[in-house]
This record gives sequence, structure tokens and C-alpha cells, in this order.
Amino acid sequence: MQELPIPGADELKALLADIAATHMPYGMYGPKNYPPEGCPLMDLPTEYLDWFWQRGWPKGKLGRLMEQTLLIKNSGLDSLFTPFRQANGGRRHFPRAK
Repeated sequence: MQELPIPGADELKALLADIAATHMPYGMYGPKNYPPEGCPLMDLPTEYLDWFWQRGWPKGKLGRLMEQTLLIKNSGLDSLFTPFRQANGGRRHFPRAK
């Protein structure tokens, strides 16, 4: 991951809201398996985000938000998403691997 500047309080709040409002548009956490919009980025497992980190982020805003989500989660700050989860009815649950 590249060095990213530390955001101010207002920037962090806007970033968290943007991550919470963005859903995975394709892949195993996309709308096919998590209808109607896909899984919120804030609820993606770190292992899934790590996979993208190792192989390359999607282009554009989605990739930037996914990278920021991984940084937040790996920093032990996943609880910053709690207010957004509460407002949306809780965390998305994932099917158990077979």
C-alpha cells in the first residue's frame, strides 16, 4: 500500500460515509450473491480485500475506497463503521465456507 495522508475529522467522516454507502458491484460479494446492490464495502472480509491488495485494486473510486477500507480494518478501526451499520440494520453476514 502507498503512504496516504491522514485525513482531518471532517474528511474522515465523509470517507467513512462514502465507504458505507458503496457496495461491491461484482464478484463473489456482488449483487448476484448479495442482492440487490452487493455487499457494502465496510462489511467485506479483510481476506477479500487482501486478495485485491495482492493482485491490484480496481481502477478509479472503487479501488481507492477498497484500499481505504482495508487500511481502516487493518488498523483495528472497524468500529468506526458501527454507526453506519446500526443505521442500516447491522452487519452483512457471510455464508460459511464449505
